[in-house]
Amino acid sequence: MEDAAADQYGAHFVQSLERGFAVIRAFSAESPAQSLTEVARHAGLTRASARRFLLTLVDLGYARSEGRLFSLTPRVLELGYAYLSSFSLTQVAEPHMQQLVTHVHESCSMSVLDGADVVYIARVPTVRIMTVAISVGTRFPAHATSMGRVLLASLPTAEIDSYLDQADLVRYGPHTVVEPKALRAELVRVAKQGWAIVDQELEEGLRSIAVPLRDRTGRVAAAVNLSAHTSSKSLKRIREDLLPALQEAVSRIEKDLRNAPVPAAERG
Repeated sequence: MEDAAADQYGAHFVQSLERGFAVIRAFSAESPAQSLTEVARHAGLTRASARRFLLTLVDLGYARSEGRLFSLTPRVLELGYAYLSSFSLTQVAEPHMQQLVTHVHESCSMSVLDGADVVYIARVPTVRIMTVAISVGTRFPAHATSMGRVLLASLPTAEIDSYLDQADLVRYGPHTVVEPKALRAELVRVAKQGWAIVDQELEEGLRSIAVPLRDRTGRVAAAVNLSAHTSSKSLKRIREDLLPALQEAVSRIEKDLRNAPVPAAERG
């Protein structure tokens, strides 16, 4: 397997590191505590390999063992904190997101694209309208979300082609777009109009609208959305009321980003 990994990623590839991260990712909100057998199955490892990685994580303080069950400790948050703390975008955006939520009384989120998923990097909720709790770090499939559509639409054509060839376009309900041709047409439309609206594709009763957020170089760095329940907002009201407010808030965020000091890493 190491030879196969080297062929895919290069001779530099450290497969043990990949397996260690697979063990960490085996845990989830649905399965926060697991037996050795469960971790091995979720991580795609043998019991012996999973045991070594789990015990190493316990030794390092990233996991704990209670009887037959293993679980992660809060120390794993360190792995993502370095990224979030250096990502000034969230610091600039959150006050504007809070102001927007106060104005429209709907939840606002920001995410970035990671493979075939969107990952939430900031969120200002109102009331909970989804059956799944959302927080920073939550992942959802890009194809079924408004922020995912915006982020995918910003990619070069070759990357969109690659995504459509490889992505598992899961159907989450009767409204989910899962045909590659239809999704491609939707991405073209999103790129032209500059926003995306998703109507009950990820979850029944949930609508959301998203726009891209560009950094100081003009690159799409993230997407910002507003989400509402079907009982409170029609598609017409989302387009006429929420979209202008969302676009205005994102414009303010982009202006602040342009005026913010350039991080040392970007200065070179």
